[in-house]
Amino acid sequence: MPAILSPDHVAAALALRDLSDPAHGTHAVGLLLDAAVDALATRWGSTVRVLRSSPVVAVEDNYDRLGYPASAITREARYSRYLGDTVMLRSHTTAGVPPALRAIAAEPDPPADVLLVLPGLVYRRDVVDRMHVGEPHQVDLWRITRGDVDLQDLVDTLVAAVLPGARLRTVPARHPYTEQGRQVDVRVGDDWVELAECGPAAPHVLAAAGLDPGHWRGLAIGMGLDRAVMLRKGVPDIRLLRAADPRIAEQMLDLAPWRPVSMLPAVRRDLSIVAAAAVDDELLGDRARAALGSDVGVLESLTVLARTPHEQLPAPARARLGTEPGQVNLLLRLVLRPLDRTLTDAEANAVRDRVYAGLHEGAHHEWATLPDRQRSSP
Repeated sequence: MPAILSPDHVAAALALRDLSDPAHGTHAVGLLLDAAVDALATRWGSTVRVLRSSPVVAVEDNYDRLGYPASAITREARYSRYLGDTVMLRSHTTAGVPPALRAIAAEPDPPADVLLVLPGLVYRRDVVDRMHVGEPHQVDLWRITRGDVDLQDLVDTLVAAVLPGARLRTVPARHPYTEQGRQVDVRVGDDWVELAECGPAAPHVLAAAGLDPGHWRGLAIGMGLDRAVMLRKGVPDIRLLRAADPRIAEQMLDLAPWRPVSMLPAVRRDLSIVAAAAVDDELLGDRARAALGSDVGVLESLTVLARTPHEQLPAPARARLGTEPGQVNLLLRLVLRPLDRTLTDAEANAVRDRVYAGLHEGAHHEWATLPDRQRSSP
């Protein structure tokens, strides 16, 4: 049985505002989504169906009906948020595709060309940095048609709508629900940055929904809306998308370029913890978010500076930390920088202690053992 989310964690996840939904107010995330949908629908003349379903989905739709094997690592509780044996918070908006395809198959006379638009929040365990959150926005755009399909046309049309003038490339990517999948990257400065993943819909996905692959074809593309907005506007930190500061919030009402707002000095705190050897950056990030709850916005990043297995620690360090075989000693750095003010030392220490309590698994607890390493930086 997978690890089950607590009722408090479920309630907090479901209470989060979906920035892509115009029913919750205008936001750049929703405006960018509209631009993408309008461009694709105009290009193909498709019937558009925007499907905003509950983020609570069947595990079968999230994984099985999309072709994920039972052994897929993404199914593990360290990556997925389970509410029970058969239901979960969706890990991708692709979870809405199987029921959407079944609905088309059940129609007596479905349109010959349909653009399925499945936007919303998804729930993942992820690292903490300026580009990642645990509940990002995503959209799946699936063209289901009786006619011919052209994957490059899809990519070119979407990128032109989302990031006008951007250079792009595609590289191979594997998904269980597409054939010959591709990753779409765009050029940002000297780097290539992932924007989306796509591919022709796998026949087994169509057939499982009741659509004959001999008569129906599909194109699929999934895009992270938060990152797309950040690239479009030049926003430097993902937390800014939800900021309440009027200087920031007003800039999220359009797709105009970002106008920098003064970033206050950061406060750094280093801490030493004991954790299971298998722990990864994503799980640490998720536990830190859970520990801070509604105060997670103060945490700009969490970085592992050093990782030392129990077996490599000197005996005195093992005794002091209380490590056991199968555990590691991690040196972590927290960068604390709220968007609207600077933390006092006491506030920063309180945040550090909450993160320590949420991450440390050792037999001994040391709450404030690193005063010499605590320092502020501009």
